[in-house]
Amino acid sequence: MDYNKIKITENQAINIALENYNIQGTAKPLPGEIDFNFKIDATDGAEYILKVSRPDENADYLDFQQKLLLYANDQAKDLTVPKVIRDRQGNLISEIKDEYGNIRKVRLLSWISGRVWSTVNPQLDNLRHSLGEHCGRLTYALQGFDHPEAHRKFVWDIAEGAWTTDYLHLFSGEQKEIVSYFQDQFKQARSGYSQLRKAVVHNDANDNNVIVSQDLISPKVVSAIDFGDSVYTHIINDLAVACAYAIMGHNDPLEAAIPIVRGYHRSFPLEENELEHLYMAIAMRLVISVTKSAINKKEEPDNTYLLISEKPAWELLRKWKDVNADFAHYSFREACGYSVHPKEEKFEAWAKKHSFSLDKLFPTICSNMIHPLDLSVSSKWLGHEMDFNDLDFFQYKLNKLQREHPTRILAGGYLEPRPIYTTSSYDKIGNTGRESRSIHLGVDFWLPADTPVHALFDGEVVTAVNDKGDKEYGGLVILKHQEEGSEFYTLYGHLSVASATKYEVGTKIKAGDVIGVLGNWPENGNWAPHLHFQIMLSMLHYKIDFPGVAYQSQLAVWKSLCPDPNLLFKTKGLVERQATSNSDIIGYRKQHLGKSLSLQYKVPIKMVRGAGQYLMDQYGRKYLDTVNNVAHVGHEHPAVVKAGQEQMALINTNSRYLHENINALAKELLETLPPELSVLHFVNSGSEANELAIRMVKAATGEKDIIASEVGYHGNTNMCIDISSYKFDGKGGRGAPEHTHIFPLPDAFRGKYRGENTGEKYALEVKKQIDNVQAQGRGVGAFIIEPIISCGGQIELPEGFLAKSYQYVREAGGLCISDEVQVGCGRMGSSFWGFQLHGVVPDIVTIGKPLGNGHPLAAVACTQEVAEKFANGMEYFNTFGGNPVSCAIGAEVLRVVKREKLQKHALEVGNYLKKELMALALNFPIIGDVRGQGLFLGIELVNAKMQPLAAQTDYLANRMKDHGILMSTDGPDHNVLKIKPPMVFSQENAKELVFYLKKIMAEDFMQL
Repeated sequence: MDYNKIKITENQAINIALENYNIQGTAKPLPGEIDFNFKIDATDGAEYILKVSRPDENADYLDFQQKLLLYANDQAKDLTVPKVIRDRQGNLISEIKDEYGNIRKVRLLSWISGRVWSTVNPQLDNLRHSLGEHCGRLTYALQGFDHPEAHRKFVWDIAEGAWTTDYLHLFSGEQKEIVSYFQDQFKQARSGYSQLRKAVVHNDANDNNVIVSQDLISPKVVSAIDFGDSVYTHIINDLAVACAYAIMGHNDPLEAAIPIVRGYHRSFPLEENELEHLYMAIAMRLVISVTKSAINKKEEPDNTYLLISEKPAWELLRKWKDVNADFAHYSFREACGYSVHPKEEKFEAWAKKHSFSLDKLFPTICSNMIHPLDLSVSSKWLGHEMDFNDLDFFQYKLNKLQREHPTRILAGGYLEPRPIYTTSSYDKIGNTGRESRSIHLGVDFWLPADTPVHALFDGEVVTAVNDKGDKEYGGLVILKHQEEGSEFYTLYGHLSVASATKYEVGTKIKAGDVIGVLGNWPENGNWAPHLHFQIMLSMLHYKIDFPGVAYQSQLAVWKSLCPDPNLLFKTKGLVERQATSNSDIIGYRKQHLGKSLSLQYKVPIKMVRGAGQYLMDQYGRKYLDTVNNVAHVGHEHPAVVKAGQEQMALINTNSRYLHENINALAKELLETLPPELSVLHFVNSGSEANELAIRMVKAATGEKDIIASEVGYHGNTNMCIDISSYKFDGKGGRGAPEHTHIFPLPDAFRGKYRGENTGEKYALEVKKQIDNVQAQGRGVGAFIIEPIISCGGQIELPEGFLAKSYQYVREAGGLCISDEVQVGCGRMGSSFWGFQLHGVVPDIVTIGKPLGNGHPLAAVACTQEVAEKFANGMEYFNTFGGNPVSCAIGAEVLRVVKREKLQKHALEVGNYLKKELMALALNFPIIGDVRGQGLFLGIELVNAKMQPLAAQTDYLANRMKDHGILMSTDGPDHNVLKIKPPMVFSQENAKELVFYLKKIMAEDFMQL
């Protein structure tokens, strides 16, 4: 009989605790590789972990663990470490006989409360940083401890990882290639690796041995438990183990490792030579893990605990192999505050002693002066995407600028975040959504095609190729230099292919030699002739290419690997531009702007550019916009921008002068409206539109009383605030004015009347307000409502409600206003206007935000009868309402909606998205309701008792922002996520939105 496989039962564990430790309680089995582990819940409320060994366990090995725990508790009293509980006789280790007479060793430790790391979601940078901190503090606490068993041969010791080569035959194909690759690295590193510091370390901070606090917003590591793998080994191995498990499941494992390294170094300073081997050590821990799994599949196929990390370990090994070892090393150095490249300071010292003029690089130009060219994300000179993608126009602008500065070289670009890299080859899916390489690592010099480029100093050709394998980007030459013991590289991009490929690799180049000549279209793709010049301290793994742009998240590393070319040229204007920081902008706002102006998100974003359904911050990061319905046909739609620019260049004046544009806009708008609404007035905003509508009501009916919905919002002017319950019933409000009458929010999900067939009931609430007005001897002026109530939480009006309410209002002599400021212009998908969803025709329609696509433009459409009564002799004049520029923009917006079939698009994408959101609700019960039409949707979060979950809604919106998706909350209880993106929002965007909603919905804070 194999006595090692005989399990200890729960009842046996209860008896062991009672007989050996005088503890009464219950026992719950826990996973373990060697011991049988049980959580003991004592009747007095105390908690313990009972560890029962397998027969014939080494007593010295267990003594080692107990002594280590005693030492750690003594040395670091502020560090949470399991405490050793002595048995009745005061022993650290007890002995029992099992039913077969086998001696088993028993230990009892204090229980550490919290959550196991593997159950924590999300595992963000702050948590990983605290993991590194805790592990570093534990290593510090164990300094000076030793024990004979600490020096045992141990298969889980990375330093002993060479044993895995004996089992390489267990793998095949890609797996064998990966394991062999890292085994070779380990072998090659032995000489330097063997010299690293050693100590007794925990060596097993895996995802089931790390305890995290119960805090769901800002969790921290409480303790590392299970010291069974502690061993005397290289200190860096302890950090490698912590990284290996904590970075599993991340798209970018290197990025995930950095906070752990930074936290460890903060608690226990790491030496530079240790960081050189960390990448390899992480890989070897994973190699040991998958090798043990392969062995265990044969030896213990039923022990699932032994196999638990196999799949994520393989996934991580594949990703880790794609990480350049040198780049990882430099990233670790940066995380620990060392110079990124070991020879960075030496290069800078050399560069400071020398100066190289630009006329050495371009002798035929004979100029050492530059004119800085701004190609940054926020560059006004760069202009619209349609401008910088127009080759002829871009060249025209360059030529014009060059004529203005004939004695200067147009140049710039170091660390400049640029919007021009738009293909998918510049993108990746990182740990927080999509990232784009946007930070320019060199300097561009814009000069005529065929301009010769000369070497600044002696060098050796290491790359001389057509850098992309075709003629799209031109040729590339990279030279290696040795100057006074400083080794570095210079890169010359966008040369002509012929000149770039004339040199063989290894060719020696002398200072002043011609490297190549600048290429011309089409060799330079979308750009006019120019030289991309870049300095590198390392070639990393690149042979025939090298990145010219980098991710913002890796800027600190790339900035050091690719130093500022101005270190060589020392030319004013080439230096990195320093933009105003977000904190400075916020500080100025707080001091000089109105205190009631709010900012979106806990950490506000500075947006500098828009394109379609995306917004872009100052670093070039794209955010998928699900909120800004103002940009109706897409941010900075080319046709709309062009329409405004062309008209602005001619004239912009008021509607008292004749101009075709106002008629053209009116014609486009009237084609979308029912024939009853045949008169238009143009204004500048939705607020002005609703203000004018109320004026029309008073003129047409002679009445002042307005009936509106609870939580309705209709604008920010005095009259609009007076009819907006969202404002006067909210913070700072003073309740409804005398002539405003509010009926309950017609919310069939969580309102006064719930479920189906509530339309008539809510219509009767409108009737009550009519009766109230008439009881005071007054008449009803108007009834105003949005067809989907936006600030109320994207509330769809119950079936039959609007038609019945219109009937009641008109019977009382009032007018019906449809506020289409947010929902109009095709957004509903199945109809162009929201009121059309309900089969009614209002007397007045107010139109706002979407019509101008961000430009201040709005309109009021009304019947002939209303218009005639409003024209009572008092002139209505709005200086900018209906001006030629606004009208040109508005007409083009409507044409784009029709030309690009955006109404149909809204219907198809909206239906798809709504269906997917409803499917999501099946998995996440806190999604109480999904509602809306077209691309105007709402998601309401509630608990099982239908109580609003404002905190979770806010958390979700902010976490989505972290992943590059902009969302916002609404509703009277702030528990509704609103979705009203630009109309070009695609089905792929919808899939991305749902993917990240699902991801974040699964996080701990979202669970009830």
